[in-house]
Amino acid sequence: MVWLHGFTQTKHSGHQFRSILAGSHTLITLDLPGHGDNASIGASLDETADLLAGALPREPFALGGYSLGARVALHFALRHPERLSSLVLLSTTPGIADEQERRARRLRDEALADRIELIGATAFLDEWLAQPMFSALPADPQERLARSTHAHGLATSLRLAGTGTQKDLTGALRRLTIATTVIAGENDPKFLNEATRLCEAIPHSHRHTVAHAGHAAHLEAPLDVASLVCESAL
Repeated sequence: MVWLHGFTQTKHSGHQFRSILAGSHTLITLDLPGHGDNASIGASLDETADLLAGALPREPFALGGYSLGARVALHFALRHPERLSSLVLLSTTPGIADEQERRARRLRDEALADRIELIGATAFLDEWLAQPMFSALPADPQERLARSTHAHGLATSLRLAGTGTQKDLTGALRRLTIATTVIAGENDPKFLNEATRLCEAIPHSHRHTVAHAGHAAHLEAPLDVASLVCESAL
């Protein structure tokens, strides 16, 4: 099983969640471009998918991801479907359908990238994690230490692979034949709606809602989310 982290996270994030997955699967995690050990690498979503294709096992594997990682997983599934046995998408989107909205998001991502480089990664992480969508995160010093701390890398990730750069994949996803599990937290209404969009587009997909959890459901309810992920990989 391969698990891809979210924006500002690294391969070391989600230690409780990962430990549960590793109890029943051979688990592979790695740093996405702009993050952790790969902070110096800049890549679009399609380029990231192809970089992963060169780094991951040739035999079919279960692929899952959270937020940014799930958007990368979608691109991998579309570009390299023969490599996957199953797909798990947590708190993510098939893309912004309206071009004007997508352009507005690109501009917001660019402004946020500028701010990261202006104030530095540590101050930015304080601001990022203070957002209402992360208000239910447990106080876990180990999780904070696992966040990426390279300002330019995070800024580059936003500029090249932010949500505003992503095309609406809804039409393309209709050709996927991979068994797909789509997960969102009960207290994350925006991504509950996005989960519905994904399931309407992907033929062999099932939606699951994690009770009493928000956007980072795998950090808020690691056992519940890990159980869903493990079931999907059977």
